[in-house]
This record gives sequence, structure tokens and C-alpha cells, in this order.
Amino acid sequence: MQTAEKNSRYPGAKTAGMKKYNVLIADDDETSRRVISHFVSKMGYTPHLVSDGEECILKAQKQEMHVLLLDITMPKKDGFDVMNYLKENDIPLPVIMVTSSHEIPLAVKCIKMGAFEYLTKPVSIERLEIVLRNALSGSQLQHQVIKLQKELKSKEVFHNIIGKSEAIRDTMEQALQVMETDLNVLILGESGTGKELFAQALHNGSKRKNGPFVSVNCAAISNDLADSLLFGHVKGSFTGANNDHTGFFEQADRGTIFLDEIGDMNSDIQAKVLRALQERKIRKVGEKTERAVDFRVISATNRDFSEAIMNNQFREDLYFRLEEFPLFIPPLRDRKDDIKLLAKHFLDEFASANNLDPLQFSEEALAGLVEYSWPGNIRELKNAVQRAAVTRKSTVIELLHTPRIHGKASMKQAVQHKKTEAHAAQAESGTLLSLEERERDAILKAHEASKGNLTKTAKLLGIGRATLYRKLDKFNLQHLKNA
Repeated sequence: MQTAEKNSRYPGAKTAGMKKYNVLIADDDETSRRVISHFVSKMGYTPHLVSDGEECILKAQKQEMHVLLLDITMPKKDGFDVMNYLKENDIPLPVIMVTSSHEIPLAVKCIKMGAFEYLTKPVSIERLEIVLRNALSGSQLQHQVIKLQKELKSKEVFHNIIGKSEAIRDTMEQALQVMETDLNVLILGESGTGKELFAQALHNGSKRKNGPFVSVNCAAISNDLADSLLFGHVKGSFTGANNDHTGFFEQADRGTIFLDEIGDMNSDIQAKVLRALQERKIRKVGEKTERAVDFRVISATNRDFSEAIMNNQFREDLYFRLEEFPLFIPPLRDRKDDIKLLAKHFLDEFASANNLDPLQFSEEALAGLVEYSWPGNIRELKNAVQRAAVTRKSTVIELLHTPRIHGKASMKQAVQHKKTEAHAAQAESGTLLSLEERERDAILKAHEASKGNLTKTAKLLGIGRATLYRKLDKFNLQHLKNA
């Protein structure tokens, strides 16, 4: 090594208070590591030392490194193995090869693989300083480009998701991290939080974006039809099979299958889905051979899986297969900063769809919206905005024109008050029914009023279709599903 000059000649030594760059030094020769480390430190950088390729990869995985000084000949994994790993895993780490003079052809090969530059031993300190400075400058520029690309991609794939709160931005950041992988994602969140929007965004930002996105409502799949719906059937395989049918999993070949309301899936069907996930093969009803299918699974639920697994309502092995990457969607009450944005968006959307003059909320109305807890989340907010727009008296919507929201009084309190009044009226008439009896009666009346249409029935009751299916099973009303 050549003798270094005074510390002040190194630019890094003058950067007090500025960001310190991490320089990873991978060399199996201890003397070489220490000498390079000494001068790297004097230049104002922070050296990190490893002695083999495996240790180098682990260090790059666990801690942010800004440049890598990499020896070619190392135990366990050599320089080429490390370069291949960085390339395959899209780790934008500038690499400076450090090699003996007789290994220059190998260093040139590394340059072709993407290395920034190479140095020969014994390393010239002046040369090391220049190459490190240039590599770090290039690294900064590359990181800025990556950041801009990430921001552009975020705007593109999340264009349907409105929000600026820290809670929703954290969720978007997590989604971006897993988006381009093939990990199965389990989206968790309350009803009405926008789980399907995130599922669609995950697909649109993935390498499967040009493939199909197949959405499946698991709660609506009966055990009798599960095989046919999920895996398909061939003509003549059973009574009524007049044509070949492609199942949901095969429809999602080279794309994404979204299993919505996965927590409501029948336990018998769970075993069949687990096998499809494990084998990545399906067999149509009536076929003797299996066929390979290439799909990614995104699932969603508002249920508590720990309780469902404990009560043997959901298979633990399927849960762990689905939850390779959990993604939690925050409820609207944890996104207070987004309520005004969402409310204004829904109001503009309603006015545009109905050819109305532009509408707006009064400040008092907006304050009332923000103060409310929104147990029904975004779906409930949208409904409230639309009702307010319909019942408005001018182009400005005042607080008193937003049904069911009155200052600090919550919707839940209003509903409870109505229930109390109804309960008292029934008690006076001597016809007090149990809660379950009243609920069952309400379902029957709504079903009759909607002429057997389950979607309309659920809407009349103010519940989701999946919830309606559970209640039909609970009250022994399964026959209404096929009415």
C-alpha cells in the first residue's frame, strides 16, 4: 500500500454532521481487510469487514451498504456468486472489485456483470479514494432515480386509493415492498376499508399485471359447487354439465387469484384450496389427469383467524400458506386526515355522475364527518355523502343535511336509541321477541321484499353479502340461497 497523506486531504474527513457512508469490505485476507479499512475510515467512511462471500451477502441483507469492495477469490461464495446474488435480488449496490494483477481478466468479467470498477493489489490509496468517491456519487444518483421510479409507480398503482395519512402511507409502503414478489399476501382489515382495492393494486404493480385478476367471493361458494367453480369441469361429468367449464384457479393462470372473505370459506373447501396452493396443480371434475397452473394468491378477511383456528373453523396449515406476507388495512377512524379528502372525492363523484352543479360541504359539516368514528369505514362514509347530496337544500351541504350525523352524537347511539324504543314498544304489547327471533324475522321480510335477490336482501338489511350467508346458515335458512 502507498503511504497516505494527512487526513485533511480526504473529502470525507470534512463532512462532519453529514451522512456517513457504509463501505462493505469483503476479502479473505485479514491484512488486506485491515489496511483497506484503515484508509476507508480516514476518508470519512464507515468500514464493515467480512471474510467470505456468504457473510458478505448476509451483511448486505441486514444493513444498508453504500458501496462494496469485493475480492474475487473467497471461501464459501466467491465474488461471482456475490455479484449474481446482487443482480438476481435487485440490490443496487455499487461494487468495486479488488483483485490481484493476474486476475484482471476475471475482474473485467465482473465489470460486464455490472461491477462499477476494479482495483489491483496492492491498492493505490489515491486510486481508491477517486473510485470510492465516484462510486458513491453514482450510487446517490441511482438511489434518487429509484426513489422517483418508486414514487411514480406508487401513484400509478394506488390511483384508486385516496389518502395522505401516515397510516395509509405505511400500508402503501408495505404493499410496494411485496408487490413484485410472488409471495402470497393476506390482507386483513375491517369491512369497508378497501381490501379489494389493495388486492387490485398489488396485482397491477406486479410482474403478473398483464395476466388476469380473478376475484372470488369465498363466502358465496357452496360445498356442492366448490370443485366445479374453483377447478372447473368437463362436459358430461355430472348432470347439468352441458359444456366444459374453466375454474377460477385456471382462469387465474399467469395472473392473480383474489380470495375475498377467505375467513368465511367452508372447512371442506379449505382442504381442496390448500392442496391447490401446495401442488400448484388442479384437476377438473371428470378429468383423470392434473394440470399445472401458475398463479399468485392474494386473500382478504375481516375475521379474527386466531379465534377461527382455535374453534376449528379454519385450517391452521392453510392460514400459514396464505399469510406469507400479511398486509393490514387501517380502519377509517385511524385515518382522520383522510376523511375530508374521501368525503370531497365522493361528493364530486356523485355530482359528476348525476350531472349536478358542483357541491361542497360547510366547515361545520366536515368537522362532524371527521369527529365520527365510522364503524362501517369508507363504505359507510360514501353512503353518508351520497345521502347528504340527495337531501341537500343548496349546493352547500350543512351538518343538519347529513343524515344520522348530528354533532357529537354517533350513528351507533342513534341506532341503539331506536332499538331501545322498539324494545319498549314490544314489551308493552306483550310480544317481546328474542334478538335472534327478530333478526331471523327481519331476514325473511327483507328476502321477501327483494323477491329472493340476495344482494338486494343484504342491502336492505345494511349488511354485506358474506354476512348474510353466515346468518342464513345460523338461522337454518340455507334454502333461501337457492330460492
